[in-house]
Amino acid sequence: MSATTLPQAVPASRTMNDPGNFRQILGARFFFGAPAEAVAIGLRGGLVVFPSAPVLVATASDQATQTAVVKSDLVIPDSGLMVLFWNLLKREQLRRVSGLEYLTLLLESLQTRTDQSVMWVMPTEESMDISLRWLRRNGHHTTREDCYLAPIYPPGEIADPVLLDLVRTRRPAHLIMAVGGGVQERLGLYLRDSLDYRPAIYCTGAAIGFLSGEQARIPCWADRYYLGWLARCFQNPVKFVPRYWAAKKLLGLMLRCGSAAPQIAPR
Repeated sequence: MSATTLPQAVPASRTMNDPGNFRQILGARFFFGAPAEAVAIGLRGGLVVFPSAPVLVATASDQATQTAVVKSDLVIPDSGLMVLFWNLLKREQLRRVSGLEYLTLLLESLQTRTDQSVMWVMPTEESMDISLRWLRRNGHHTTREDCYLAPIYPPGEIADPVLLDLVRTRRPAHLIMAVGGGVQERLGLYLRDSLDYRPAIYCTGAAIGFLSGEQARIPCWADRYYLGWLARCFQNPVKFVPRYWAAKKLLGLMLRCGSAAPQIAPR
């Protein structure tokens, strides 16, 4: 990967305090600044999430998911559908911040931070092996000891005392969550609120799979025009068509709620 210089002219604190960089959507404060500025903010620590359209739809029915997204420290507008809908409804021209681009910039930055340890939370043994091979080929000294294989978590709030003890012992400066959307946000919130220090927790999900080749790479044009979801549907229709078909509810949800968090009916 080519070296990338993160912006130094604009302090992260000033970027965070600039209201023009943010939009309140479904109760979450989304950052619409430059990707490199988003990385610079995330490196300061806290929970960084990239909610997909299906995760945003889930915030209307699942309190744990809504809480995790709304209470995150930095919310990245990675969902092309959400940005398209918002621009249509509000007649704005906001630009999506790609989670894939974010992870690429983040990994480049972490290569220069040799004094700061990185820990990965992986979904499967196979994914971990493929990711580790790619990371080592690209200059990252990541080993199996730097990874944790996540179990299958139940719905609702997540607690994983095994992972929590491991993080408390190793005290990594950076935690990269490569597990599925809807799970990683809840797990990340649990870790952030349970730890006695403040690592940077990035819920980048499948992005590492696109870099490593485990998942078919989204064409540049599809990523640029917010059509990554459509490319994924063509690549794996059995998995992604039902997922994104359910996400059609997002437009109605945004029409109904706008900037407010959805009201969840008691069960």
